[in-house]
Amino acid sequence: MTAVLPKIIIRPGRTDDVETIHAALLRLGAHTGTHQEITSTPEDLRSYGFGENPAFSTLIAEVGGEFAGLCLHFPIFSTWMGRPGVYVQDLYVEDRFRGRRIGERLLRRAARECRKDGGVYLRLSVDSDNETAKAFYERLGIAWSSTEQVQKIVGDAFFAFADAPEE
Repeated sequence: MTAVLPKIIIRPGRTDDVETIHAALLRLGAHTGTHQEITSTPEDLRSYGFGENPAFSTLIAEVGGEFAGLCLHFPIFSTWMGRPGVYVQDLYVEDRFRGRRIGERLLRRAARECRKDGGVYLRLSVDSDNETAKAFYERLGIAWSSTEQVQKIVGDAFFAFADAPEE
C-alpha cells in the first residue's frame, strides 16, 4: 500500500512569513557556504518586501502546512526584447522535501505569474561552484548563458562609486 503524501501548496509570501523567509535564506547561505555574506535581517525583508513599494515578491511552498521552500523574485525588463521578465534571486527547498519537484513548481509559478503580466523570460544566477543547482536548472531547460557574465560592486566600493562627483 502506498502512503498518501501531503499536498504541496504554493502561495504568495505574507508579512507573517518574514522570519521563516529569513531563516530559509540563512539555511541557503549555509548550504552554499556563503552564510557569512548574509547581512540582511527579518526587518529588512519586512521593510523592502512587504512595504508600500515592494522590491521583491515571494512564493512559499508548504507540505502539509509545513514550510518546504521559497522563491524570492522580482520583475525585470529587457530593452532588447522590449518585454518584461522575472529575476529569481533565491530558490530554496528544505532538504527533507527535496525530490518532490518543489523547486520546479516554485519556478513554474513565478514564470506563470510573469507570463500573465506580459513577461517572456526568466533569469537567475547560480553560484559558480553549485553543480547540483546547475544540473537542476539545465534539466528544466534554464540554460547557462555563454554570452553574459554577472558583474557586481558592493559595500564600501559601491558607496564610493555612488557618492563620487559626476563631474
